[in-house]
Amino acid sequence: MLNRLFKLKENKTNVKTEITAGITTFMTMAYILAVNPSILSDAGMNPTAVLLATCLASFIGTACMAFMANMPFALSAGMGLNAFLAYTVVIGYGYSWQIALFAVFIEGIIFIVLSLTNVREAIFNAIPLTLKHAVSVGIGLFIAFIGLQNAGLSVKNDSTLVSIISFRDEFSTAGICALLAVIGTFLTSILYIKKIKGSILIGILATWILGIICQAADIYTVDAANGYYSLLPKFEITDFSSLGDTFGQCFNIDFSDVGIFNFIVIIFSFLFVDLFDTLGTLIGVATKADMLDKDGRLPKIRPALLADAIATSSGAVLGTSTTTTFVESSAGVAAGGRTGLTALTTAILFLLSMFFAPVFTAIPSFATAPALIVVGFLMFSNIAELKLTEDNYTSAIPAYLCIIAMPLFYSISEGISIGVISYVLFNLACGKAKKVNPVMYILAVLFILKYIFL
Repeated sequence: MLNRLFKLKENKTNVKTEITAGITTFMTMAYILAVNPSILSDAGMNPTAVLLATCLASFIGTACMAFMANMPFALSAGMGLNAFLAYTVVIGYGYSWQIALFAVFIEGIIFIVLSLTNVREAIFNAIPLTLKHAVSVGIGLFIAFIGLQNAGLSVKNDSTLVSIISFRDEFSTAGICALLAVIGTFLTSILYIKKIKGSILIGILATWILGIICQAADIYTVDAANGYYSLLPKFEITDFSSLGDTFGQCFNIDFSDVGIFNFIVIIFSFLFVDLFDTLGTLIGVATKADMLDKDGRLPKIRPALLADAIATSSGAVLGTSTTTTFVESSAGVAAGGRTGLTALTTAILFLLSMFFAPVFTAIPSFATAPALIVVGFLMFSNIAELKLTEDNYTSAIPAYLCIIAMPLFYSISEGISIGVISYVLFNLACGKAKKVNPVMYILAVLFILKYIFL
């Protein structure tokens, strides 16, 4: 039945590989179950309610991706978008979190309408193949940088912005975590080179187990005040009644203190970031999974985008920030995931995590960091597809700018913005205007206006 439903043979995969890939994707995304409640609680939301809403929205969105698009992509509350809601809209602008969630809900409805038309699909198809490869490479660097940060290897430095951690300083907390991440990265890489099935998942679990051993031997010291928690999972049951604190609250709002122009700006801010983060993720991960056709198009993009839009609106009703396709889906793709069975596996694990959330949130970020670093390399390998020759500089230089912008500006959407604008401008200036798809001109103008007004 699973073979017929998800067309496993047609996609040259099997049940075991797909389930392993789904577990791998979930393990690399599990951090969101701890991070999202932490961020949104700063906006005044009940963290337990946010946790439940995140689990349910992730399940709904990822299940929709599985059955509607038959793709191995998973969805959850987007990083960056949750921070924008909490620290910009609520704390910065002074709006209530209910108003912010209503803006997310409206954004999702707009996305559903756009997904039922050809607008989002036309945008995807208009982006040249060179930029699509660049997006994949840029995302590789971006998630590798996230992995280095999660591992504690890349730390803030006042003079150089970032630098490598001093392992000897605070060795029993930050130092040992960074060292374990290095060991985990080495182990994961060796397993992948040897073509061991589930190598990325094995790397995550092995790194976590090493951490638990270090804690038992007093090499790792628990220091909750500074964010170094026990690595042992807690077997507790979540308080499900708390979901009532956020469910449907996006409709319980008072518009008397909300300026219509500012509210529209908030909606379009969510809209821009979500649209191009989603497109960027789909482009990058689909490229790595070899899902694009000979023209660089993703045949099943419309149902994938619709699943993303449905997840956003349903997540807002449940009580979480914008739900979007996760770049960590690339970990499952790297583990062999090619169909919706991978996504369905991840969706089920998100649903189950409602019951055992403390167990899943015990997975430390330094244990998932090696997976992100290794997958970053796998996505970076698409740089071989770029033709960096003199006769192709009007495409190659925008691709280069797109690649470096993602990690340096910490945003997939910024990388796409800069890539699109520079692609149009370079080709116009060099007399190659006919090479540019008309939709690209529209996108370039919109991106420029975004930098001017948003």
